[in-house]
Amino acid sequence: MVVGFVGLGVMGRPMALTLLGAGTDLVVWNRSPAAADELGRVGARVAGDVAEVFAAADVVLLMLASEEVLDRVLGRHTPRFDALVADRTVVHMGTTSPEFSVRLSRDVVRAGGRYAEAPVSGSRPVAEAAQLVVMLAGDEAVRAAVSPVLQPLGRAVVETGGVGSALLTKLAVNLFLITQVTGLVEAFHFAAEHGLDLETFRRVVEEGPMASTVARAKLGKLLDGDYEVQAGAADVLMNAELIVAAGRRAGLATPVADVCRDLFAEAVADGWGDLDMAVVLEAVRERSRAGRVAAAAKA
Repeated sequence: MVVGFVGLGVMGRPMALTLLGAGTDLVVWNRSPAAADELGRVGARVAGDVAEVFAAADVVLLMLASEEVLDRVLGRHTPRFDALVADRTVVHMGTTSPEFSVRLSRDVVRAGGRYAEAPVSGSRPVAEAAQLVVMLAGDEAVRAAVSPVLQPLGRAVVETGGVGSALLTKLAVNLFLITQVTGLVEAFHFAAEHGLDLETFRRVVEEGPMASTVARAKLGKLLDGDYEVQAGAADVLMNAELIVAAGRRAGLATPVADVCRDLFAEAVADGWGDLDMAVVLEAVRERSRAGRVAAAAKA
């Protein structure tokens, strides 16, 4: 089986490299050619455009940044779309609204293709270690065909049911992740501003019941002032907005997610969007500074 991979960004690049390492016959394309050329140097076939990927591959994995980018790359709502996806299995692995995925699925099937959604849980280092958790949704027969293709990417491929269910699961998991990391950042800020020894703070967290892989990674970044991207703040904001919107559509309160969304929006507005999500610390710091200024003005 020939597998296509479209979208070689922060997550797509290590995922494609993992598939190559597992012996997958891979053909790749990226909007920025340099990333595809890197994959070409280690054994992937590099396509000249996305149509060449679909012409060569039986299954095409899409790891694209947004609904708008995905529509533009596929030429959705144009005759080009039908020609691309007919007789192909399209696997949407990025993060979008579940409703978008359902609509895309209908369009793919109408054009004579097959469709699955397979978002992943994990950051860039997790992808590099091939330890992602893949959530797989779609018709049963399509899931059965796609699951072996995705197995090399991580520790588990978890089937969630029909189209839309994997992305809803991803949003639920990311709600936990975003609120957990934001809470850790606020706790770090609280400890720092009270003059506590931050290595001691880290040790207590890592020796206690709140220890986790995520906590260890983000505490290391916070202590080092290291904002090299693992999960970008702008991407986290997009996820938070999707979570809040899904909650609103279902009539659900998302009070903690609402606050996190606002903090990440402030961080992105201040120019931190391309850095790691730990940079939300800067939004917390800015709120503290603003609060002190306001208190001084009242005094």
